[in-house]
Amino acid sequence: MEDFNKENKYLRAKERVDGLKKFYGNLVSYVLVISFLALINYWNNQWSYMWFLWAAFGWGIGIIFHAIGIFNLNPFFGKDWEERKIKEIMREDEHKNRWE
Repeated sequence: MEDFNKENKYLRAKERVDGLKKFYGNLVSYVLVISFLALINYWNNQWSYMWFLWAAFGWGIGIIFHAIGIFNLNPFFGKDWEERKIKEIMREDEHKNRWE
């Protein structure tokens, strides 16, 4: 049983590290691509219309949602809520199976 817990913890930690790697890769890509688009925008029209901000805004929203998921910043459906709900459902299931 102890080996199972260690393996379970290891798999959860590995999953979290993979998620962090993807997030940071996404963030680096965002900075590089938006910077490149800003340079193109500047070369074309010297900031008379900053169209690169549309791409920065759209992709930025995606980055924010990705960060909320990775860093458990969601106040409504965070990790604590998930654990409580799992335990509640397991208790209900145990109670139902006891009386059948």
